[in-house]
Parts: sequence; C-alpha cells; structure tokens
Amino acid sequence: MAPEARSGQRDVTTSVAPTMAQLQAATETFAMLSTPTRLHLVWLLAQQDYDVTSLAERVGVPVATVSQHLAKLRFTGLVYARRDGRRQIYSVDDPHVVMLVDQIFRHIAPDGTLSPDGSLTAASSTELATALPRHGSSAPGRRPAPPPD
Repeated sequence: MAPEARSGQRDVTTSVAPTMAQLQAATETFAMLSTPTRLHLVWLLAQQDYDVTSLAERVGVPVATVSQHLAKLRFTGLVYARRDGRRQIYSVDDPHVVMLVDQIFRHIAPDGTLSPDGSLTAASSTELATALPRHGSSAPGRRPAPPPD
C-alpha cells in the first residue's frame, strides 16, 4: 500500500527508489549532456538525422570537434549512426532521450530563465541556435562556455 501523498509531494512514475546502478547511469547520461555543444547536437538529432558536416555547420564548430562529441555520445548510447554510402548518418532514436531533451527546453526559455511550471513550448531551431553560444563565444551576462571535452 502506497503512503498518502503529503502536501507538495509530486507524482513520480515509480515508487521504487533508484538503485546505485541506475543513479550511476543517470549521472553519466547527464554528464554527456552537460556541455552546450553536445546538448545542441542531441537536440538537433532528436529533430532529424544529420551527417557530421551538416551538424558542424548547424552548431558552428569544426567537423573534427563534432566528430569527437558524436563518438562520446555514441559510446554512451545517446546517439546512433548508420552508413549511407560514404557518409555516417547520426540520429537519436530513443524516445526517452527525445522526451528528456524536449522537457529541458520546455523548462528553459531562450533567454535562459526557468519556467517552474514547464509552460514554455520547445524552442524552435532558430531560437535554440541563437540561444546556445557558438564555440568560443558566450551569451551576454554569462560565463564563457568551456572548451569542448
């Protein structure tokens, strides 16, 4: 029998506490998404499939840098690749990852402020591209972005 809900208690999809293995995996997932470049790549790939050159153009960083980020994202299973002739096509196929990234940008406005009730709509491609700083620059009033991992 589940305990009665206390005032202010939130609905959670599971009442079972996460295991240490789950906590470790979640920590590693969030670490992979903790750089603006990787988060931007995952957001773009959640929208549609891209090759590395197109991703580099969209994110504004060199192809070699995007390739390094994609290798890390592939290693952790957040991004998948398939061969199309001589090109690698990258995608995010896991609906949980798509939902996680969508929820992040429903909660954070293009100016970086939070929406506690999650009432924001997901940022459009143009809004996100202008909201996320390009490599080597930073948004006004924010610390400069760290160099890519």
